[in-house]
Amino acid sequence: MLIFNRQEELKNHLKSVSGPNTTIGFVPTMGALHKGHLSLIKNSLTDNQITIVSIFVNPTQFNNAEDLEKYPRTIEIDTEKIEAVSKEVIIFAPSVEDIYQGNTVSASFNFDGLENQMEGAHRPGHFDGVGTIVKRLFEIANPTNAYFGEKDFQQLQIVKKMVKKHHLSVNVIGCPIFREENGLAMSSRNERLSLKAREDAALIYKTLKTAKEKFGTNSAKEVSEYVENVFKQNAEFKLEYFEIADEEELISSAENKKDKKYRAFIAVFINNIRLIDNIALN
Repeated sequence: MLIFNRQEELKNHLKSVSGPNTTIGFVPTMGALHKGHLSLIKNSLTDNQITIVSIFVNPTQFNNAEDLEKYPRTIEIDTEKIEAVSKEVIIFAPSVEDIYQGNTVSASFNFDGLENQMEGAHRPGHFDGVGTIVKRLFEIANPTNAYFGEKDFQQLQIVKKMVKKHHLSVNVIGCPIFREENGLAMSSRNERLSLKAREDAALIYKTLKTAKEKFGTNSAKEVSEYVENVFKQNAEFKLEYFEIADEEELISSAENKKDKKYRAFIAVFINNIRLIDNIALN
């Protein structure tokens, strides 16, 4: 298995093994890999001749220094998990210095308002950091296809917007959310949960499923009130937001229009650990 820690080494290797018709699949991650990540890697291996997985905890997308410090870093375990899937995968695990060249700041992006909703409203500057690192990684790996999980659906839509606005020649592919047996969306942050909290967190997806059922007959306001009441009655949780929005513009909606696709988005704290999830409503 090939592991590169410097972007120039990766670029030189890709030049030596790529031809004009070579397809490159790319899975950007921040490590602490789980089955959801591995499913993205498998999709890339099926679709492409070369697959690259990046493992890089990007400091510019964290607006909370404590969250950055506590984010799990498990490069050796991650490497073993990837190798179990395929030894043909290329791992790119650069340093902050190699990526940012001594200037660890975000570029400023305009995502046509997608960045102002939900995660963007609660995490100022977050999507500038996401845009900065994803664009940089695309420039380094020059992938044909890039794979992202739908758990971070807003991020997926923002990456698609960035690719379109910056005329990048990469196909961005969204892949279904992988869940634990109790329904909790798989996330690297789940590793920080106690066993009890991990069990209790099943309430998040359970509530989303009920919200989906109610969306067919109730107003968006009534569905939101239901969700808010659920978490008010469970003291171990703190609901940061619940929003129903159309999938394209991510703008909160008070009504259900037949010509639009809607999705419910949620962010919840449990034991001071922030978890997000979403579900398609129609």
